[in-house]
Amino acid sequence: MDLVRFRQSLEQPAPPVELPLALQGMWWDGKGKWEKAHECAQAQEDQWGDWVHAYLHRKEGDKKNAGYWYRRAARPMPEITLEAEWADIVGALIASSGL
Repeated sequence: MDLVRFRQSLEQPAPPVELPLALQGMWWDGKGKWEKAHECAQAQEDQWGDWVHAYLHRKEGDKKNAGYWYRRAARPMPEITLEAEWADIVGALIASSGL
């Protein structure tokens, strides 16, 4: 799996089964399904899930809540676009999962 194939998978009705929850969250976000993305991020209780959770609250416009989750993820609040952060998170999650 790479970023190009991940983006292509967004054409499907559901995420690939092998994706960890945080990556499923980014998949649902890529489909415009914020609530489903948020559920997945909350369900993965580690720094990866926290990073996705932070991104989702930043996207929502809730910077205070996003800041909390970025701190839990041990990451600074980014100053890049949401689109660039989405790609960064997806790339990091793919690399960490060994897909």
